[in-house]
Amino acid sequence: MLGWRRGRRGSADAESRRPALPVLPALPTFPRALGRLLESLTQPATPAPAARRGNPDAVVDCAVYTAGVRRGGAGQIPYPEAARLARRRGSFVWLGLHEPDRATMGAVAELFGLHHLLVEQAVSGGHRPGVETVGEVTRLVLRTARYVEHDDLTATSEVVETGDVTVLIGPWFAITVRHGPVGPLWAVRRELEQRPEVLRLGPWSVAYAVGSRMVDSYLEVSDHVQHDLERIEEETFATVRTSEFAHIYQLKREMVEFKRAVLPLADPLTRLLEMRELPTGLRPYLVDVRGRLARAVDRVAGFDDLLNSILQARLTQVSVDQNHDMRKIASWAAIAAVPTVIAGIFGMNFDVMPGLDSPYGFAASIVIMALIGGGLHRRLKQAGWL
Repeated sequence: MLGWRRGRRGSADAESRRPALPVLPALPTFPRALGRLLESLTQPATPAPAARRGNPDAVVDCAVYTAGVRRGGAGQIPYPEAARLARRRGSFVWLGLHEPDRATMGAVAELFGLHHLLVEQAVSGGHRPGVETVGEVTRLVLRTARYVEHDDLTATSEVVETGDVTVLIGPWFAITVRHGPVGPLWAVRRELEQRPEVLRLGPWSVAYAVGSRMVDSYLEVSDHVQHDLERIEEETFATVRTSEFAHIYQLKREMVEFKRAVLPLADPLTRLLEMRELPTGLRPYLVDVRGRLARAVDRVAGFDDLLNSILQARLTQVSVDQNHDMRKIASWAAIAAVPTVIAGIFGMNFDVMPGLDSPYGFAASIVIMALIGGGLHRRLKQAGWL
């Protein structure tokens, strides 16, 4: 027993003195290896970034104005801090948002005490111009417009691009929510900050400034559209013209979109002037805006009438050209019928026919065809058919 134990111990000591062999990992089975290979090929090399909650980029600018002067210089103030500062007497906050999501607008609504209907309407966008009051907040919707530059007007050219701006006016705040790339409001803010006498009138001055800028953009767009209409008018009544007039329909479609932005704004401005909350000092400014809007409305209505006239004239020209072509075709068909009739008569293969035995029969028939065809051509030419 002792020898056996000594032998076992010796063999164990010898095994412990042997160099350890590397332990190989277990080889995966073929299906598992194939699955890992496919997973490595289909998965992206870098993990996708986590979805961002909220939309912090929706805040374009935020500032507090006291006695017509922006507080804190040109720097932007976080809107919770701005809301706290603006509650003081003689101050208000102007918060500018661009396409906010529901989470951002919900946080703004909770801070400024907005009704949930105003939140839904501000998030969705694309509304018709109008004005309404919900509680202490007045909602003004305006359509933005911008002329799209183009070298030649085609059947697919975009002439007018539109968006919308919602202005929420409260006792101590003004919130502008813009949808679409059209109509940035940084220029409006900069111009209004240079007019402290208007800014002193409170949040309603923002509604006036935005409305004034939108109406000015309507007049600018109408100037550019006027040039397009003049070019189309010249092409329509030119001596040499093409048969294409699909670009006229395209411009008419663009004018429909432009008309939807301009014409419905007249009624909201009138209702805005009748509101008691509107400061008295702003009424002359809004009356001026309404007068400029009336000019834009007259221009758009004139464009619509002019386009209808051009389109009607172009359709009439196409009808006249088609009628002229049909008369030409009918004239040449009548001339071609003369030799056809004569050749058909002499091709009836009768035994007894005049001129069959004469050596001058063929020449005489050709001369008769030429005389009758020439006389018919001259007569049709004089009648204006050729």
